[in-house]
Amino acid sequence: MNLDSAPERADVAAILEPLDVGLEPALASLHARLVREAQTTHVLDIAYRVVDSPVGKLLLAATENGIIRVAFELENHQAVLERLASSVSPNILHAPSQLEAAAQQLSEYFKGSRTSFHLPLDFSLSRGFRLNVLHHLPDIAYGTTESYAEVALAAGSPNAVRAVGTACATNPLPVIVPCHRVVRSDGSYGGYLGGTEAKRTLLTLEAAA
Repeated sequence: MNLDSAPERADVAAILEPLDVGLEPALASLHARLVREAQTTHVLDIAYRVVDSPVGKLLLAATENGIIRVAFELENHQAVLERLASSVSPNILHAPSQLEAAAQQLSEYFKGSRTSFHLPLDFSLSRGFRLNVLHHLPDIAYGTTESYAEVALAAGSPNAVRAVGTACATNPLPVIVPCHRVVRSDGSYGGYLGGTEAKRTLLTLEAAA
């Protein structure tokens, strides 16, 4: 569904509101048909859903290339989707089935039965050194951490410690791309996009497995 369809520009909040909870059968059927038609006519550029987790509700968004965004509640899911609409494509639809594999793997991770993710990822929101950092993060083993300095070295720029911090703070794929495993040299947590408690929860979960 094109969010920019003029002159009848739809209310973004209404379009983006999740539709899979408590729907009347007729509305659920209509929504399913819209998803199918969007896929058939290739106008569904971004599918999204929201899942529950121990660190709050997570927004998952994906293009045909893979997961492009994971967002915490404190980021404001509606605002995240609006940014995706303006920067990637306005063709966004709430299509939970398109993200079933991601939701399942996240559920397994939070239950402690999964230590790595095997999902197609779309890194188009990151470039340059930040992208180098993101590509390295999955190499940090589950249940372990690396310092910002160690990540800078691994990413090819030993002096770019602050840039590593920026890359982690702007990671569009948190949890799946584990920036929570990057800590300060003294072992303290440092900042985290989802908040300090979310970072503590993730690291505690992995340490307990």
